[in-house]
Amino acid sequence: MTILYLYQYFGTPQGGWSTRVYEMTRRWVEEGHKVIVVTTLYDKSDLKAKGFISKEVVEGIEVFVLNLELSNKHSLLYRVFTFLAYAITSVYFVLFTRYQVLVASSGPISIGLGGILARYLRKKPFVFEVRDLWPEGAIQLGLVKSAVIMKLSYWFEKLCYRAAHEIIALSPGMAQSIRDRYGYDNIHVIPNACDTQLFSQRSGPFEVPAWATNKYLFLYTGSLGVMDDTMQIAWAAKELIDKQVYDIQLVILGEGQEKPMMEDFITKHKLSNIKLLGLRPKTEVVEWLSQATGALLVFKNIPVLNTSSPNKMFDAFAAGKPLIQTTGGWIKELIETEKCGLNVTPNHAREMAEAMDWMARHPQEVEVMSKNALRLANNRFNRDLLAKEMMDILKRYE
Repeated sequence: MTILYLYQYFGTPQGGWSTRVYEMTRRWVEEGHKVIVVTTLYDKSDLKAKGFISKEVVEGIEVFVLNLELSNKHSLLYRVFTFLAYAITSVYFVLFTRYQVLVASSGPISIGLGGILARYLRKKPFVFEVRDLWPEGAIQLGLVKSAVIMKLSYWFEKLCYRAAHEIIALSPGMAQSIRDRYGYDNIHVIPNACDTQLFSQRSGPFEVPAWATNKYLFLYTGSLGVMDDTMQIAWAAKELIDKQVYDIQLVILGEGQEKPMMEDFITKHKLSNIKLLGLRPKTEVVEWLSQATGALLVFKNIPVLNTSSPNKMFDAFAAGKPLIQTTGGWIKELIETEKCGLNVTPNHAREMAEAMDWMARHPQEVEVMSKNALRLANNRFNRDLLAKEMMDILKRYE
């Protein structure tokens, strides 16, 4: 079977971004399927482009890279331009490429244009993968304020869902939102997954810098954007210093709009217990997580982000590390039922600091949490199992 996959953020473990599509599609290629990915130049991926459209083969995956730069640091207007430029350009592949089924991965919601045209113009099966609830996320974050644009966005969202033969949501919360608002039942939950193979194949002993030696390390990996609200971590670092806890070290691996704000805060309060190391390849994230006591997950405290399926959580579980996290919804329930970390109140620096301090002082309890996290990685969130589950859905249209 030939699969055309529209996804703007494709990258491999050599980059510093989600590898969901890479990990899924390389497995399908190994099974004998042909996969064509159309993507752009996301600044956290490891792809390069020559000319407006270039092609490279990544472990058998045919990847067409549109020379459109995409970054969370760009202005909203520029990002919207990039989304629309991609949507329009990808129409060429939708209309003139030979394939059996098309997968369009949103957000942004504009990527659904290709799926709509595939279904109604080429009569091709369209699978709509929902990684984020668009436009709901942008609206709750205050990025979209115009009532007219909101109405048009919701109309287009509904059109995408109606056109899709199958909808794949990355969390139970996303699936429930779609069901509640539109009444569709062709929805499957296939969350992000744990790459236990990657996390078990370390390159060798990893020596942390001198400032991290003999410290309890807590790691945050990923974007430092508005939706992430990572200033919560900076405030927790200050709380630890105020409590005279000096053997806990926070490590931030990522880039985003909030990074300058965090740097200013760290400088102002002379915080030596938090280090911002910038974007790192996923292969290096593996090494850092291997040395960590626990991992951190924070988001801005708005309802739509309680439906997220964040890669940083699955990476922590793949490394067998417990999570300290601030979201509600399905992740909070998971932490409570599976005993694989601690839930803390959003924007409550003292509570987050106390959670890290508790983990540092309770190694036996943390060991149990770590085993529970790894069990989830090997079973419920196993990449091989979830890749097969998605392929079984695609095979319905072979």
